[in-house]
Amino acid sequence: MPTLFDILTVGEVELANRIIMAPMTRSRADDKGLQPAFAARYYGQRASAGLIITEATNISPMARGYVRTPGIYTFEQAESWFPVVEAVHTRGGKIFMQLFHTGRIALPDFLPGGVPPLAPSAVRARGRNYTDEGMKEFVTPREMSAEEIAQTVKDFATAAANAAAAGFDGVELHAASGYLVQQFLTTNVNLRADEYGGSVENRARFFFEVLDAMTESVGAGRVGVKFSPRMPFNDIEERDAEEVYAYIVRELNGRGLAYVHVGDFTGEGWHARLRPLYEGVYFAGAGLTKESGEELLAGGLADAVVYGTKFISNPDLPRRFKLGAPLNEPDQATFYTPGERGYTDYPTLSQATQAAA
Repeated sequence: MPTLFDILTVGEVELANRIIMAPMTRSRADDKGLQPAFAARYYGQRASAGLIITEATNISPMARGYVRTPGIYTFEQAESWFPVVEAVHTRGGKIFMQLFHTGRIALPDFLPGGVPPLAPSAVRARGRNYTDEGMKEFVTPREMSAEEIAQTVKDFATAAANAAAAGFDGVELHAASGYLVQQFLTTNVNLRADEYGGSVENRARFFFEVLDAMTESVGAGRVGVKFSPRMPFNDIEERDAEEVYAYIVRELNGRGLAYVHVGDFTGEGWHARLRPLYEGVYFAGAGLTKESGEELLAGGLADAVVYGTKFISNPDLPRRFKLGAPLNEPDQATFYTPGERGYTDYPTLSQATQAAA
């Protein structure tokens, strides 16, 4: 029976344990999408994770949907990630970069020339997005042309190659959380009448084109994918989610991917539904504790367990789990604020013990 502390091989990479750090936006980059020097300290502090998956990283100027999010489409951006990779590797850790395009969730404020964002169809999302000037309503996006779809596929492949050149152990395709890839999969955003819309197979076409381009770029064994079935974030509706994700997961068998990562944010039992359909390495995430993660491993519903906010406030989370030690509580007020406060200043167990002595 596997435990959280057993070795696991994902694709071409061996992980020291099965405690995975989730991809989490932290908004510490500058307006050029460059990571600050202290990002290396943040990620390096958490290198005891079996695998770190970075915050979602923009694949192109049109992908950017939030303030202070990093990119990987220029050499300068890739160069700003070098110290991060070095810090993790020096401490014996492994790190994948999560790649994404925000699609209709972007605001013109963040895009070149203030143009409208791109999406499968011209369907405006309900809700608002954060800017430093305050919250702003989402805008109506522009439906992507066939040429823009093809270019975006290429952008994902180039971003994957740039991440590999920066030294990352692999990349994760962000097909979750209501961003562009998931927008194509949905019933309320994708209203297209061409080969990218309509049937489940057509709505999944963009996902598979992106995935194929990424695997051709860096090798299937260095590519993972993330899904969040029926997660309503960013005004997503997936009325036929059961059919969509069962189809996709079955199609992923035999492709030699590093892993499939599923976040069950709805509590609908997605791990029990999807894990039996997938023959490769399966990461389970979303709101899990040490105990619930161990239950998933013991029950064969996961090969590794993904933890998010617990890693924000506990850089040494695997050690705390191992010892049954108490956990630091995260400060949500500093999740997305600039600077090191709430980013690199959470104490390890040893530091907390020394401070209390």
